[in-house]
Amino acid sequence: MNLSYSEIAQFERDGYVRLAGLVPQYLVQRARKAINASLGSGLDAENMTKFRAQSFCPEIGHTPVISDLVNCSAVLPLLQAAIGAPLRTVTGGQIALRFPSEYNPPPLPRPHLDGMHSPTNGVPEGRIQNFTALVGVLLSPLTSDFQGNFTVWPGSHKLYQKYFIENTPEALLKGMPAVDLPAPFQVRGEPGDVFLVNYLTGHTAAVNDGPDIRYACFFRIYRTDHNDYVPEVMLDPWHEWTGIRDVISSITQP
Repeated sequence: MNLSYSEIAQFERDGYVRLAGLVPQYLVQRARKAINASLGSGLDAENMTKFRAQSFCPEIGHTPVISDLVNCSAVLPLLQAAIGAPLRTVTGGQIALRFPSEYNPPPLPRPHLDGMHSPTNGVPEGRIQNFTALVGVLLSPLTSDFQGNFTVWPGSHKLYQKYFIENTPEALLKGMPAVDLPAPFQVRGEPGDVFLVNYLTGHTAAVNDGPDIRYACFFRIYRTDHNDYVPEVMLDPWHEWTGIRDVISSITQP
């Protein structure tokens, strides 16, 4: 399976693309059932901050019920074609739940890049851990804003690229780059939709002001030749996207 020309063009322009219905409903429902069964056993209130930063339901995060969302759907062949190089086996993912909040009004989203240290996310202090691609699989419907939506700053990958070229990738160790960003966009979708996201695209989850839990799983995708830190992906957003680099070059050439 391949990205269409228009999907590649949006991916190049915005740094992300939503791919509708890529994961079959039986895999979505199986994952939801396993997540809800885990939640039914109770949540440790003391670990909620860690769960938000890393993953809820950690006892099932590295089981086939989660990894099959990629490995047994059209997601895997699409990634293989777009990246165009051998990939590390996907053995699990981040179970990302956003519970209803009591904010009134909900605060505006703030962007981040993955692989930066925080006290709860598991990234060692003084290190950057980047990767090839971020893949999100939506497990519940998002029909309006502030329902815990996956939120992106379209085109921010180009702005961060420019910043890191001028200041070196290691500048990320000092915190998020201070660059003028476009308005954030809260992505809507249906269960089984997939968000394909460039590593350099600023993103977050919006506050959930709705009545229901937002269910999603996120996967960090690595080429087999990607170590924990590859500075080149911060200087060229398409450095590891061998499968679509020629199409992107044709789009960006004057």
